[in-house]
Amino acid sequence: NIGSKILLKKVNELIISKGYKISNIDSTIVMEKPKLKDFNFSIRKSIAGILGINIDQVSVKATTSEKLGFVGKEEGAQAYSTVLLYENLGE
Repeated sequence: NIGSKILLKKVNELIISKGYKISNIDSTIVMEKPKLKDFNFSIRKSIAGILGINIDQVSVKATTSEKLGFVGKEEGAQAYSTVLLYENLGE
């Protein structure tokens, strides 16, 4: 029962405490509805703001599951994200 923005901020604090920084994030959201193209910029801006990084370091793509599985039946959504970290050597 905790907000995802709070979790994201906490994870970023842990990353920083271990001596790393985020280089870039590549995310994909899979859902049938709603279409996310109108929200893409605001999602990227929100993530970048929480993490204290540039919006250009955040990629968010949206796709559908072509009506397959629980996502295709609109019973849920999936999200995948890959984050590239680098060691912060006292920049």
